[in-house]
Amino acid sequence: APYATNMLPLRGSAFPSGRGSPTAPAWQSRSAMLNVTRQAPSGCRRAAAAVGAGTADMRTLSDFAAAGAPFGSELVHACRAVRLAAMLCKEVQTQLGDAEKEDKSDDSPVTVADYGAQVLVAWVLQKSCAPARLSMVAEEDSTTLTAPEGRAMLERITALVNSVVAEEEPGTQLSTDDVVSLIELGDSDGGPSGRHWVLDPIDGTRGFVGMRQYCICLGMMQDGVMQLGVLGGPNLPTGDISDDDGGPTAMARSGDDAVGSLFLAHKGFGAYSVQLRLKPSDPLSRLHVATGGDVSAARMMESYESRHSSHSFAAAVADELGITTPSLRMDSQVKYGLLARGDEARIFMRFPPSTYREKIWDHAAGVVVVEEAGGKVTDACGDPLDFSLGRYLDSMKLGIIAAPAALHPSVVGAIKAVSAKQEGVL
Repeated sequence: APYATNMLPLRGSAFPSGRGSPTAPAWQSRSAMLNVTRQAPSGCRRAAAAVGAGTADMRTLSDFAAAGAPFGSELVHACRAVRLAAMLCKEVQTQLGDAEKEDKSDDSPVTVADYGAQVLVAWVLQKSCAPARLSMVAEEDSTTLTAPEGRAMLERITALVNSVVAEEEPGTQLSTDDVVSLIELGDSDGGPSGRHWVLDPIDGTRGFVGMRQYCICLGMMQDGVMQLGVLGGPNLPTGDISDDDGGPTAMARSGDDAVGSLFLAHKGFGAYSVQLRLKPSDPLSRLHVATGGDVSAARMMESYESRHSSHSFAAAVADELGITTPSLRMDSQVKYGLLARGDEARIFMRFPPSTYREKIWDHAAGVVVVEEAGGKVTDACGDPLDFSLGRYLDSMKLGIIAAPAALHPSVVGAIKAVSAKQEGVL
């Protein structure tokens, strides 16, 4: 029977959303936070050890389950979900108009593609775990769409979703009620117990609207630990990256054969990449972060827009490290993918405004990919990121840094030095 016939009960009171209203943390001074006692996160140590031990390479997606990976089948579903979401996003980006986007309360845009991508991911994952209700921590909710003024957008989203569903499963169609039900599956608060998927349907929506880079980001957390990460970058080349690839001409090349990257990782079993046009039988490429070389020879990556991260503070840190190469500015978590595959840009730094609350979906999937490639991701004090605290990374201090394990201590030291000179800048 078509999946749509099983959707309506999901909107009942048997599945309360219970998001709650988390309170913003009391921010400490940078000097105080940078001088706390730190211990390297066990996840980073484990990931580096696994890579160093030379875990057997997976040739295709089916090899994960065959090799005893506990979440091998879930990884297959996750890759399928991201691939379908990417198909919808590519179609929308080529014809995006003002009627298909709006601004949220935090002044960030949301488009029909954000909603549509979330629906498709929820559709795939809910089918894989039925009859249990999917627990997913996701960015979008249905509030706007269920209001009378949102009806036209809801119908447009439903049509877009069905164009992909019909290709994937001929004869299956979703109603507008089904679409709302699927969006509402993203209402989980996550937490330290059980299984929770973590989704940013379009990370880098400003980049998406600006015809730049964006990413569909899906992770899976089991009992408070991130186990899977999948990143889909429809506009990201599979080969060498230039500065132009971060700018507004990126979308124009999205139809090229060498454009469209999928990154995937399973905790303890490595990180891999493949063309986004993924088939289960396609060969995977094992990823390793770049090793060797002095930190001064590395290139830094940062957010394309300064509203997302302090470019001036990052420049001061780069200067402290002796880095002279201009930074690579790019939207979304594709930066984690570039770091994992050993590109020239080896260091990612993000320093958001002190009033901004970092969400777990902005980093969860990318962190798994980088750590399984042998990198290290922490907050700016060098402490591990805790994704088990709910929808927000409220334990994060100052910002986020990702780098090869050998370079990471130097970056933390440089941040500490610059912070001492510029107290109160962030």
